[in-house]
Amino acid sequence: MKSICFYFQVHQPFRLKTYRFFEIGNDHSYFDEYANRFMIRQLAEKCYLPANEILLQLIRKHKDDFRISFSISGMALEQFELYAPEVLDSFKSLAKTGNVEFLAETYAHGLSSLKSKKEFSRQVKMHEKKIQSLFGVKPGAFRNTELIYNDDIGNQVFKLGYNTVLTEGPKHILGWKSPNLLYCSAVNPKVKLLMKNFQLSDDIAFRFSVKEWSEWPLTAEKYAGWLKAVDPKTEVVNLFLDYETFGQNQSKKSGIFEFLMNLPQKVLNNTEYTFQTPSQLSKYLQPASPLSIPYPISWADEERDITTWLGNEMQNEAFNKLYDLEPLVAKCSDADILNDWNRLQTSDHFYYMSTKWFSEGVVKTRINPYNSPYDAFINYMNVLVDFEIRVKKICEKPKNKSAAKLAGKSQTASDTTTQTKPKTTQKKATSKTKKS
Repeated sequence: MKSICFYFQVHQPFRLKTYRFFEIGNDHSYFDEYANRFMIRQLAEKCYLPANEILLQLIRKHKDDFRISFSISGMALEQFELYAPEVLDSFKSLAKTGNVEFLAETYAHGLSSLKSKKEFSRQVKMHEKKIQSLFGVKPGAFRNTELIYNDDIGNQVFKLGYNTVLTEGPKHILGWKSPNLLYCSAVNPKVKLLMKNFQLSDDIAFRFSVKEWSEWPLTAEKYAGWLKAVDPKTEVVNLFLDYETFGQNQSKKSGIFEFLMNLPQKVLNNTEYTFQTPSQLSKYLQPASPLSIPYPISWADEERDITTWLGNEMQNEAFNKLYDLEPLVAKCSDADILNDWNRLQTSDHFYYMSTKWFSEGVVKTRINPYNSPYDAFINYMNVLVDFEIRVKKICEKPKNKSAAKLAGKSQTASDTTTQTKPKTTQKKATSKTKKS
């Protein structure tokens, strides 16, 4: 049996407002309420609501032959709760069908897997609880922010209870191997890997409406034909897409919704494929071979590495400055501090600072609110300086009243000593004056 694994990423960051230097210490509100509300409302109308309705119809029509998976970041879920509760309701309707798997990821859609095992663990557990509370299901598979993965991350994920990981299928890792098979980690064979078929995924996500593309227009029938022509040894074609592909990155006028509506029928009628979730595939497929991935890979750019987010001095300075605060934040119970800590970790903030040129417009499809990477860096660092002041002010305080009193007595004693010494010195000086 051949399978298609349709996975959709749903994420939107809390965008920062313009935060100037003179606001440091005076304004602790960092996020652009209007921009965030506007973006979520726009995406709700253009993408989330119509696409979810189509998927619900497809599940009702094709039943167990059509299954899909979503990874919805904690940042997106929070904004649905704040600005578009009807979108959250539509995802709950999909969850009730039993044909949708919700994946685990980092709550903040951040890069903690590259810096802090402790924070990474906290983020994954936090996201897991959020998914369970909203949709009544526990995630069965994992995908990291930006599909970032290496052997070490695989081990971390396994310790958190997940043995199936979705990631990119870059040529420098696979070599002659096909992305259309299940693999496992060479370091920990219990970790199973589903590798993205970026060619077939990007045909939908990035080239669908490009009229200069030799395959334009792309129809469901044509695409089903491509799937049918894939290597006969294929076990699974992993189509990993940003959900905003439908209606936002590819407009309604491009015919993307018609393509989505018609594709399952064309595939089921004309090929051997059915649509399965990552957890299903992990159970019945055997790994074709182990893969060694010592350095982090991702979905972005031709290199498929992490330089989109951590490729220049600005990005690394901001990233290191942020995580320097982790030990203090870990001791903090202030809700506002913790909320801002999550939101400031989101990978988008570091993407905005990227100075790279990208091929085929792959990363350019993301909306960047800044005129330049330098503007993004300055704005973020201004916010981070104020955040650091708040963290140190709140989290370095004594934890209880007795400690505060003790600190107060210690300070009083210190002040008394400081005041006494000058008097002694003064007397000696007076005595010497008299002798002279």
